[in-house]
Amino acid sequence: MTPRILFRTLAIAEAITWTLLIAGMVIAYGFDGSRLGISIGGGLHGFVFLAYAVCVVVVAVNQRWHWGVTLTGLVSAIVPYATIPFDIWADRTGRLDGGWRREAGDDPRDQRWVERMLRLALARPVTTVVLGVVGVAVVFSALLVIGPPGGRS
Repeated sequence: MTPRILFRTLAIAEAITWTLLIAGMVIAYGFDGSRLGISIGGGLHGFVFLAYAVCVVVVAVNQRWHWGVTLTGLVSAIVPYATIPFDIWADRTGRLDGGWRREAGDDPRDQRWVERMLRLALARPVTTVVLGVVGVAVVFSALLVIGPPGGRS
């Protein structure tokens, strides 16, 4: 899986979960008052939101994005459906071109700790994916214990 495919998959998933959350809110506040749709849509959205944020950081390191581009990618997850135009822009401007940088080259940036960590993660993709999913699940679980934004109603 290339950085482009991974990024696009999570950008689309993030937009889809926005739809689920918004639909849950419309049902809860516009019709029957049941918060089940918000719980399901919100839970799925929260998990995918965190996964997208991790993806942005990993792709940003791999593609050597400037910090401003990385921050814009992260912020795009906060605005409903903004991950899609960000993905299109990043693709059109070549920011998603190429594969994963598994080997160090002559570039001095390849010796930075973050670059070495990326190569280590890419050398063990199954372990990296499992640890990534577990890490996102742990953060997600901690956020569920803390409670929803704005408190419970």
